[in-house]
Amino acid sequence: QVTLVESGGGLVQAGGSLRLSCLASGRTFSAYAMGWFRQAPGKEREFVAGIGTSGRSTDYGDSVKGRFTISRDNGKNTVQLQMNSLKPEDSAVYYCAARYSLTTGTTRGPYGVWGQGTQVTVSS
Repeated sequence: QVTLVESGGGLVQAGGSLRLSCLASGRTFSAYAMGWFRQAPGKEREFVAGIGTSGRSTDYGDSVKGRFTISRDNGKNTVQLQMNSLKPEDSAVYYCAARYSLTTGTTRGPYGVWGQGTQVTVSS
């Protein structure tokens, strides 16, 4: 089992960039596919990006393709989300999640471990 702690959220103007980081505890981080989800007030939690255990396979939600990039460093037990060209509609609490699987997925259910979330606010 791993535990997850996100960091890097904050306030940024539209068009700007932020880099979120998720630090995992535990020695089995490389056995977990990782994902980023987000939830805005009054909305469902939605898939943002995912990455497989090796880092070679990635997946993105349609609304962030071409703007966000997910990466991981298994040696440092971290997964990052580089967010560029941010829009006000990207404002949400962003959650890091882990699933005990080689490959990532776009639905919440298979992700058994979640971080506490970090707030991202994009001003217009």
